[in-house]
Amino acid sequence: MCAAPMGVLPAGRVRPGGDMLASWAEGLGRDRAGVCGRGCLRFAFYGRVSTEDWQDPVTSRARQLAQAVMLTAGQGVIVAEFFDAGERRTLAWTRRPQAAALVAALADPDRGWDAIVIGEYERAFYGSQYASMAPLFEHYGVQLWMPEVGGRVDWHVEDHEETMLALGLSSKREIIRTRVRVRTAMAAQTLEQGRYLGGRPPYGYRLADAGPHPNKAHAAWGRRAHRLEPDPVTAPVVSWMFAQRLAGRSAARITRALNDAGVPCPSAADPGRNPHRTGAAWTLRTVAAILANPRYTGRQVWNRQRTDFDLVDPANTTLGHKQVQRWNLPEGWVISRHPAHAALVSEVDFIAAQQIEVPRGPAGPAVPGTCSPGSSSAPGAAGGWNHAGPTAGPLTGAATDTPAPASPIPRGRRTRTSARIRSCRTWLPWPS
Repeated sequence: MCAAPMGVLPAGRVRPGGDMLASWAEGLGRDRAGVCGRGCLRFAFYGRVSTEDWQDPVTSRARQLAQAVMLTAGQGVIVAEFFDAGERRTLAWTRRPQAAALVAALADPDRGWDAIVIGEYERAFYGSQYASMAPLFEHYGVQLWMPEVGGRVDWHVEDHEETMLALGLSSKREIIRTRVRVRTAMAAQTLEQGRYLGGRPPYGYRLADAGPHPNKAHAAWGRRAHRLEPDPVTAPVVSWMFAQRLAGRSAARITRALNDAGVPCPSAADPGRNPHRTGAAWTLRTVAAILANPRYTGRQVWNRQRTDFDLVDPANTTLGHKQVQRWNLPEGWVISRHPAHAALVSEVDFIAAQQIEVPRGPAGPAVPGTCSPGSSSAPGAAGGWNHAGPTAGPLTGAATDTPAPASPIPRGRRTRTSARIRSCRTWLPWPS
């Protein structure tokens, strides 16, 4: 006689908490199922849910498990479960934790199950994954049961093979179609509407309410749209940074001046949105990224970065692909047709800031260069590493038109009094 399915208690047992009614109902179902005899199969159930944030793993698992139980009714019982939560279907089985555990158990003769049952093809396979996994199942004598073929998959029946190939292509097409649809929609919303599409607001801005969500269904749920507005504390710092860059100062000197003045870096100014960063100090990379961000012009800009899919191991293509973030050139950006929020720097000044090169060594006048927009995002390309030293003159740059922002920190926290700091204060806009 087959053992009771997972989650079903043997006859005479009552669920913890005294749930006698549910135990009685399960007992009736077990009696109707009868005995499956010596040919009873022991199944391992495999399921998957892709994103915990947007799908409920509990209900998704219950649905997939229910389909698997119906498929195996009268043929055996499910004695083991492998369920991946938060894993994409594009990942190879060996890169999903629970699927990898299932694969590792195949070679164990005492694994305790004889077949694998899946509640839905797309939850298990994508593209050519079935073609790479089926020979492994067959090698270890493990059957595969799926609702798409009404039961056991026959490794040597042509129509089963064709069905699996068609389902793999359909699963891949669904992902590609969704990706294209989402990217097209985001591009249109940026270009035509200048809509804020989510993510952390750039340093110098904060989120403000922009009324009901433009999607009526989302608005009915109470969701609100958002827009960017200048942060009264950090926006003057951004304007000052651009003014100093236009005055010919390198990103390295701007970085050092911000740290010497005790200005909180972006992760320190907004620790709630930056829990993964230390917030210790400004870095050259952070300053260069701010100076290269076109959203400070008041335009909404999308697609500055793209996601590429590179092979995990070119020598083993069955491992699939990994996501790699890369920067797009400016011609690949999507820029709103109209200003979407208040600007912290004019478009003319932003472009000019991208074309400035600062020579190495002692401070000198700004030299117009041929840097392409965005080139200052790389360390060293943002204007050289002009560290103060014995040969460097005092940082006494000319005054700018940028209004002096209020000091963002109490004076009492400025404890360093080196000569270099005192010289920096001769051109910093905050009172010393």
